Amino acid sequence: MKKTELSRKEFLKMSGLGLAGVTLASGFIPAAGADNLLLKNVRLETGFEYEGGEVSHTKTELFCVEIKDGKIKSISANKPNAAGAIDAKGWLMLPAFKDMHIHLDKTFYGGPWQATRRGPGGVKGMIALEQKILPEMLKTSTNRAEKLIELLQSKGTNFARSHVNIEPTSKLQSLSNLLKALENRKSSFGAELVAFPQHGVFYTDSVPYLKEAAKMNIDFIGGLDPYTIDGAIEKTIDFTVQLALDNKKGIDIHLHESGESGLKTVEYLIKKVNENPALQHKTFLSHCFVLGRIDKIKQEEIAEQLGAAGIGIVSTIPFGGLIMPIPTLYKHNVNVMTGNDSIIDHWSTFGSGSVLEKAHTMAQLYGYSTEFLLSRSLKLATGNVLPLDDKGVQQWPKAGDFADLVLIDASCSAEAVARISPVRSLINKGQIVY
Repeated sequence: MKKTELSRKEFLKMSGLGLAGVTLASGFIPAAGADNLLLKNVRLETGFEYEGGEVSHTKTELFCVEIKDGKIKSISANKPNAAGAIDAKGWLMLPAFKDMHIHLDKTFYGGPWQATRRGPGGVKGMIALEQKILPEMLKTSTNRAEKLIELLQSKGTNFARSHVNIEPTSKLQSLSNLLKALENRKSSFGAELVAFPQHGVFYTDSVPYLKEAAKMNIDFIGGLDPYTIDGAIEKTIDFTVQLALDNKKGIDIHLHESGESGLKTVEYLIKKVNENPALQHKTFLSHCFVLGRIDKIKQEEIAEQLGAAGIGIVSTIPFGGLIMPIPTLYKHNVNVMTGNDSIIDHWSTFGSGSVLEKAHTMAQLYGYSTEFLLSRSLKLATGNVLPLDDKGVQQWPKAGDFADLVLIDASCSAEAVARISPVRSLINKGQIVY
């Protein structure tokens, strides 16, 4: 496989060039040389208002925001008549969104409509289906990944953690195709990649391909239901941990198993991370549905252990018969993130591309309906960055921050989450990309 000219790390460090003379749907017209921007009438959150000791409203004011060389240069008093400034129309400025669990490499998005078709056999049955359809999907996967990135950008997302298939059917072709798409979008979109053995580590002998991928421009070693798919928890986790350590990668494992095997997998991974401190704060469990099945006492115990080990949970915010203990995870300082997972593919039909919608769903599930709790829920969409801290002190934006931001038609974070307010513009490293 031919490697891209730029490494993945270089992708993420590059700041975008301006889009001169492009008229956006929002009505923005960037000036020539628009890597330097001056925005006026930008709404920023400045603090909380209280009634009876509780947060009743979020205070905001209008400002001018100057952007230079991909970073915020200054934030100053608003000048409504500032010459050459782009009018932000009083829209709320928030940190750009991050989708921390998605599969950019395999999607029907950008092609004809197809609903999910469920065959027999559970996850292994779906693996068999995927083995049949992947060769055809690979023919268009670069273009469809780019279309999917455009969808994410329209929803305010400028960064994603994408799992990418590494298995005997597509070998490294899915990775190669996705790298091309990310190369094409490198000035407007950032990503980190997980080498994902979708068909099992040993179930279909993905080992040689994972070892090769681990030496390439990926950031995490992935996994899938070690007991259900590979029939061995310790053997599979040991391989994953060692591969990550040998190649200085992180770990992000899909864990759908919700019974005893799921709990044993969580406990064994905690043990391995504690034995290898280099993996702390670099290890994640995606989905981890077993946390929603165990009793509250065990939830507290496992959440405390996850927090102490620096293992994060990437939840797609399931609902219906399964509600994850996200408030308990927060209580024990577990890093909780979210993502859209599958967007219109053979695994799922319902992906919208909006992580703001995920924050909205979480707020509904846990009764986070107050001004304060709604405002805190925004961190799911932003990768744990909030404009105001818990005491209402402004902590974002600051001069020197990367100019990664969204402009939303909302009066405050709480309204944005509650109403899934529309995104009007996305700026990535100082470049208006939507």
